[in-house]
Amino acid sequence: MKRIGIVLTGIVLLLAGGAAAQPGMLTIGELVDLPVAHPLPAGDIDLSLRMYPRGGLLASVMVGLSDRFSLGASYGGENIIGAGRANFNPQPCVHVRYLFFRERSLFPAISIGFDSQGFGGYIRELKRYAVKSRGFYAVVSKNTSFLGGLGMHAGVSYSVEDEDGDTDPDLFFGAHKHINEELVILAEYDTAINDNSDNAIGSGKGYLNCALRWSFAQRLFVEFAWKNILENNETVVGSSREIKLIYKSFL
Repeated sequence: MKRIGIVLTGIVLLLAGGAAAQPGMLTIGELVDLPVAHPLPAGDIDLSLRMYPRGGLLASVMVGLSDRFSLGASYGGENIIGAGRANFNPQPCVHVRYLFFRERSLFPAISIGFDSQGFGGYIRELKRYAVKSRGFYAVVSKNTSFLGGLGMHAGVSYSVEDEDGDTDPDLFFGAHKHINEELVILAEYDTAINDNSDNAIGSGKGYLNCALRWSFAQRLFVEFAWKNILENNETVVGSSREIKLIYKSFL
């Protein structure tokens, strides 16, 4: 796992000195689950609806209050689709992101933020989501014109979901690759070193997620994701397939 982190960090640093992104190239507001350094432009609104196993639905909104500051909220639960009683999350979650340094030709963008939204359903007896929320984080991102549009991302985070006693900081990495003006491939790896203690539900493999995002209409995107490919916490939620709808609007 340490080798993976070293290799991906090296790639990010290498690309930081690479070619700058082409003018007009699409920026990525987030990967599958992980944040990136670029906030929404002022006045932009992202609305999304995620559909996940066990009849789960998660609705979220993110608003660009300035070119550096974004604020959002999300709420959902399991068994919303299906029969029987719905299992809603205990409270809405918040996401805040602030851009410290803009991306330049030789330097990546750097942002800090907070995100209390976890994934895979909320486990009430453990007081946490199956995949812990990101919590406080810092992330760097670099877009390049390499291979027709490639972006690399890396970050560190500290989750506030620490009832299991595992208070280690976490490391995460990701990338996106533009295929054309409509299609983007997303890949991310969360080391999950904050979820591998004796009382944790993770097995130490980390979370590997991939997705294909398609802009099939103006301002409307659909994302097909394959999550937890390494089956890091199979006892709670194994490898899964999810769909997310995203709509971009303006104030």
